[in-house]
Amino acid sequence: MGVLQFEVTATDTETAARTGRLTLRSGTVQTPLFMPVGSRGTVRGLTPPQLRECGARMLLANAYHLALRPGAEQVAALGGLGAFMAWEGPTLTDSGGYQVFSLAEHREITEDGVSFRSPVDGTELFLGPAECMRIQNMLGADVAMVLDQCPPYPCERPDVETAVERTLRWSAACRQHHARRDQALFGIVQGGVYEKLRERSARATVKMGFDGYAIGGVSVGESEELRRGAVRATAPLLPEGRPRYLMGVGFPLDVVRAIGEGMDMFDCVAPTRMGRNATAFTPDGRVRLRNSACGRDEGPVQHGCGCLCCRLYSRAYLNHLFRCGEMLGPILLSIHNLAFYNSLMSRARRAVAEGRYAGFRDRFVERYLEGETTT
Repeated sequence: MGVLQFEVTATDTETAARTGRLTLRSGTVQTPLFMPVGSRGTVRGLTPPQLRECGARMLLANAYHLALRPGAEQVAALGGLGAFMAWEGPTLTDSGGYQVFSLAEHREITEDGVSFRSPVDGTELFLGPAECMRIQNMLGADVAMVLDQCPPYPCERPDVETAVERTLRWSAACRQHHARRDQALFGIVQGGVYEKLRERSARATVKMGFDGYAIGGVSVGESEELRRGAVRATAPLLPEGRPRYLMGVGFPLDVVRAIGEGMDMFDCVAPTRMGRNATAFTPDGRVRLRNSACGRDEGPVQHGCGCLCCRLYSRAYLNHLFRCGEMLGPILLSIHNLAFYNSLMSRARRAVAEGRYAGFRDRFVERYLEGETTT
């Protein structure tokens, strides 16, 4: 492989937190980093320049959704994912493994792969390792993910073990079918909440030799305690010299805690989805802009935030936009939330570099939880 370069640039003195420099075909990014989710080739409501202004440097798209519409062939004909969505920077495509979990009513799993029936128009799509790699090779993201089976929670141990073994077989096949020399390929560790299965999955996946490694199968219904336990058990088993990606986990407390366990990359729909639903993230917890108190508040969403939303608009104005159903409200709060997340990443990197991440994490968690209890 070798298309990816990753250098650990600093480590914390009291935790497993670290900073790094990740170089891919389309550019270099600093870790820890947060990737906004643009499943269908767009982060809803935001343009690439707006995403850049928010601090985003790498985006995630979904192979399953893009294979359905407009089709991987169409994206390839238009220059690949980055050119298609006018994003000048690194990209990552999820394999569709998460849809094995989220579209359980519309799919059938066999040893060969997964047959999906689109909940939108009934379109059928089969994803096996060969098809998954063909689609992601055509989309042309900087990073592709192996096809995995993501079990739900709760799930009995024998069923999770089956998913682990199937994911390992699919991972090996994906590695064989991956054809682009300029595209990195990440393996995915499964295992649910079962520590021994996580260990089995991690050791076998690492042995295959991928460019990076992801922890999958978390944030699928389990408690915060179980989720944190799965990350704590898995992260130390992943190579120090490769990027570590925690898939689909992205609420602020989850992120700062996972950084302390040594994770480097994150994605989640939370910043934009919550923004579309009138909720803002701040260091003092969430602010719900539909609340009547916000309708009289002349202040910004977050004092000291330099994003477009906070520079120009008051909570009262945002309250008005959401009450009227105006589309500007979700756009502005999505901008703020992504700017908040990327500022959090920047502050975390600085804390690691200065050897004070444990204190940074603990103060952030304390302040955030205190704000949550008083709003």
